[in-house]
Amino acid sequence: MEVYALVGPSGTGKSHRAVMLAGQLGCEIIIDDGLIIKGNRIVAGESAKKQPTRIGAIKTALFINTEHRRAAVEAISLLSPEKVLILGTSRGMAERIASGLSLPDIKKYISIEQIASAKEMRKARIMRTQHSKHVIPAPIMEVKKSFPESMIDPLQVFLRRKGPRGRTSWTEQSVVRPTFTLYGRFSISRGAIGSIASYAAAGIDGVMSVRHTNIIREGQDVTIELSVVANINYKLDNISREVQKMVKRQVEYMTGLTVKYINVTIVDIKVSEIS
Repeated sequence: MEVYALVGPSGTGKSHRAVMLAGQLGCEIIIDDGLIIKGNRIVAGESAKKQPTRIGAIKTALFINTEHRRAAVEAISLLSPEKVLILGTSRGMAERIASGLSLPDIKKYISIEQIASAKEMRKARIMRTQHSKHVIPAPIMEVKKSFPESMIDPLQVFLRRKGPRGRTSWTEQSVVRPTFTLYGRFSISRGAIGSIASYAAAGIDGVMSVRHTNIIREGQDVTIELSVVANINYKLDNISREVQKMVKRQVEYMTGLTVKYINVTIVDIKVSEIS
């Protein structure tokens, strides 16, 4: 197994460039902030970005917890990658991670300055310090499992893979604002979710009003029940479908939660002229 390390100060864009660098080096596994990532899946670990304190984040990133470390070691052993990329704020940190996970000595160190310009690093620093935004090199659906109630946006990276034909593709990463940040902690009430759902449903053509919403929440999964008044001039099944699509899109985007079911009941119909 060959081990590589991408090192640089926190907030300089290492996670953003990790997928591209891993593709260039042929690394199948990325180890970043306590996570073991293979392709578009988080296969093991717990993100340091979930921790409420800087000390807790450092411990998680270094796999100090015995159970956390054991799960990571087992996942790497099972996958048996030929090449691994470790992300760290320094050589010493990368070496501690490699040693803690029983990996071979690091073959090569790449500094963030070698793959990112000063301007790009300044931009990354602003996103971290002023907006508390963090990049995780994994798709949104994977990151949501670890970050319920966090604002998550997609970030696409153009990736040229090694090979005789130099195949190119887009890969998705995630930009998160963790629950615990310098802005404090936030939670999302059922009333707020209901308001978002009502507002989204009311914007659909053929919906004259939303009379009632009921939110059933189980962890990060949400079931939404809506009672709406429809315009008789529109097809009722089309209205219901469009309400479901719009409510799911808006609630998931604004809250970071996963909408499991949306049940739409048309409780009344009214006649209105089509403008």
